[in-house]
Amino acid sequence: MTTKARHSLSAYLDDLQSSGRVSFAREEALKTLEVSRPALLKAAARLQKQTKLLSPRHGFYVIVPAQFHRWGAPPPDWYIDALMRHEDRPYYVGLLKAAEIHGASHQAVMEYQIITDKQIPRLTVGRSILAFYFRKTLSAVADGIEQHQTSAGYIKLSCPELTALDLLRYPHAAGGIDHIATVLAELGDKLDPAKLGYLATAFEKNVIQRLGFLLDLLGHQIAARHILRVLENTSRFTWTELEQPPRDIDPDLLPPVTERDRRWRVIVRRPVEPDELSQGCTLQRGQRKRPGPKNGRSNKI
Repeated sequence: MTTKARHSLSAYLDDLQSSGRVSFAREEALKTLEVSRPALLKAAARLQKQTKLLSPRHGFYVIVPAQFHRWGAPPPDWYIDALMRHEDRPYYVGLLKAAEIHGASHQAVMEYQIITDKQIPRLTVGRSILAFYFRKTLSAVADGIEQHQTSAGYIKLSCPELTALDLLRYPHAAGGIDHIATVLAELGDKLDPAKLGYLATAFEKNVIQRLGFLLDLLGHQIAARHILRVLENTSRFTWTELEQPPRDIDPDLLPPVTERDRRWRVIVRRPVEPDELSQGCTLQRGQRKRPGPKNGRSNKI
């Protein structure tokens, strides 16, 4: 970098982009440009007004290349890894976004979903919404986190098995049980049953029960059997609702129970209805495609 360019923030942005980068930390720029903090902030503010730069988090900047000016920012894939390194937090892209990347979502995902061990508020970056979901420790699921190459580098991504488990751990982020079933219908064939069973040991029992019930319902019996073994090897598991009712609802106002699945000890109050447009979906609305009850494993009310 020339002496003149060294003191130009615009030139610094050009240099970063020429090396394939679209983000930087404030301290990095101060060290490289050898300018004062007020001077850098003033120059950054000017470029932000010109929609050439934005700052989604304190001390972190994202360059807006010319082709993304109408969108207000480049895609999150281009900078999410750098952002989380700036936050000094482990992370992975998960839930519906991961399912989409794995080819198991036929609808556009409205938010870019990240799992991390820090409470971070939702961020609006250009037209993208970054939604962060909390898990106390990511080390327990480290074997389910993959390095995924994008057009602009790498991101950390949940594997199909971890994605499936997370969908049931964060159902509010996955569009509810019907949409989860739709995604699982497409994701099911990508699951490694043994790996699914291994990763399931890091999840709550009711998450495993609900996922097992849905996989069984959708015809993925081998995967379901592997996680059933996880439940059978733990202490006795109790009955759980397939759809957790709101905490403040009067129990008398809940819909009546229509089924009690004895294998998974799951209480069902309405049929699961995956989207019929989902390719590869083996379940018609209100119909079950799994084997019939054995040894009284399921009671329909």
